[in-house]
Amino acid sequence: MSQLFVLTERPSVYLASKSPRRQDLLRQIGVEFEELLLREAAGRRRDMVESPRKEEAPLYYVKRIARTKASVAWHQMIHRGLPPRPILAADTEVILDKQVLGKPKDAAHAAVMLEQLSDRTHEVHTAVAVRWNAQIMLAVSSSRVTFRALTREEIQRYIATGEPFDKAGAYAVQGRAAVFISRLEGSYSGVMGLPLHETAEILGKVGFYVL
Repeated sequence: MSQLFVLTERPSVYLASKSPRRQDLLRQIGVEFEELLLREAAGRRRDMVESPRKEEAPLYYVKRIARTKASVAWHQMIHRGLPPRPILAADTEVILDKQVLGKPKDAAHAAVMLEQLSDRTHEVHTAVAVRWNAQIMLAVSSSRVTFRALTREEIQRYIATGEPFDKAGAYAVQGRAAVFISRLEGSYSGVMGLPLHETAEILGKVGFYVL
């Protein structure tokens, strides 16, 4: 039987992410957190590599990455001798034609991605994982986002803002790219990077109740 997290103070978790969007969303629902970052810098041994395996289905990939992030961060917590708390991790991917777009490598790559998304509907999968002791709870939010037709000039002006970089699919739903979106079916917070309904639900399943 897995041990439940007993609340004696305001909710607090370790967040295995440096995403400002995920931090803002956790604050929105009153969950306090501390960052527990994984090594990602080039030239150093990385804690994990985020890359789809050959013929790996996008939905399986996003689940695997979120689950792995939570597990790796849990072991980092133990290795560093930190006070035990639930680990929260997530992964967001933009899918077009059953392919994971990932994050743009540079401005030219961002332009290619946005041209592909123009006047099309794509999927956004966000998997959120919570690790507490030996238990890992996982949930996935899947949404459909439709872009209106974009001109090359609009794409270049958007890239010039710097917003597309470090974003799955080269855009931020909560930023200036909102003007590109003609329809969103699903979870706004999920497209942003952390589906709040699913996050609260799986935290509750390990005895960590947001409300």
